[in-house]
Amino acid sequence: MFTCRPALVLRLAACVIAAAPIVLSAQTIQKSLYVSALDRRGAPVPDLGTSDFAVREDKVAREILTVGPANDPMQIALLVDNSQAADSFIRDMREALTAFITQMADKSGPRNEMAVITLADRPTIAADYTPDSAQVLKAAQRVFSQSGSGTYLLDGIIEVCQGILKKKWPRPVIVAVVTEGPDLSDRHYDQVLKPLRESGAAFHLVIVGRISNLDHDRAVVLEEGTRSTGGRYDTVLVSTALTDRMRDLARELKSQYRVTYGRPRTLIPPEKITVTTPKQGVTVRGTPVLEDR
Repeated sequence: MFTCRPALVLRLAACVIAAAPIVLSAQTIQKSLYVSALDRRGAPVPDLGTSDFAVREDKVAREILTVGPANDPMQIALLVDNSQAADSFIRDMREALTAFITQMADKSGPRNEMAVITLADRPTIAADYTPDSAQVLKAAQRVFSQSGSGTYLLDGIIEVCQGILKKKWPRPVIVAVVTEGPDLSDRHYDQVLKPLRESGAAFHLVIVGRISNLDHDRAVVLEEGTRSTGGRYDTVLVSTALTDRMRDLARELKSQYRVTYGRPRTLIPPEKITVTTPKQGVTVRGTPVLEDR
C-alpha cells in the first residue's frame, strides 16, 4: 500500500502551481494589430484602452493584452497618378503630397521613411525610400502630368509589394493618389491582391474626380485591397479638397494604436482577423503586424 506524506503532497502541489503559468504561456502567443480609431468626423480618438477593442480570428474572440501608441516607424510608398487624366489636378496633387510628407516627417514622431513612385506610362521611382523628407518633398514638387499617357496603378502596387517583401519592411504603408483615368496595367485582381496581402502593407487610396473607370479588376483591387488591409478609401470630387484629405490621413497614421492580443498556439493561421470597438460613434480599422504573422 502506497502512503503519501503530507510534506510531500505540499511540495508536489507547489510544483504544479509553479509550473501552471509556464504551461499556459507555452500554449499562447502574442499577436498585434496597428489600429486606427476615428470618430464620426473622421478625427482620431485618443486615450483608448484594452476594454475599447475586440479582436476576433475567424469569429473566435481573443483576449486583448495591451493597447498603446503605435510608435514603430513606417515605410510609406506614395503612388502618384501623373497620367494625362491628372493634368487638371496635378497642382493640387503636389500641394496635397507636400502637406502629407511634411506632416509625416514631423520630428516629434518616429522617423518614417517615404518614397514617391509616379504611375504614367510605367511605375517610376521619383524618390526612393528615405527618412530625408527634403528629398521626398523635392520629388513630390517635381510631379508633372505626361501628355498622352495612361496610368499603371495595378502594376505599381505589385512592384511596391515585391520591394516590401524583398526588404522585409516591418510597418509598410501604401498611399495611392489617383484619378479615374484609364489603367493600362492589364492585371487580374488576384495578381494584385495576393502580393498586397503577403506584403503586410496597409493600402490607403484617395481618388480625385468623378467615377468613370468601370474596369472590374481595378475596382475589385481598390475596394478589397483597402478593406482587407485596414486602409481607407476616399473619393474627392474636386482636387482642392485633396490637401485636407491627405492631412486627415497623416493624422490618422500618426495616431494609430498597437493592439496586442493572445492567440492559442496552432499550426493553422486564421484566415480572417477583425477588430471592432464597443464605443458608440467610433470606427476602427486594423492591419496585422507583419512580424507577428
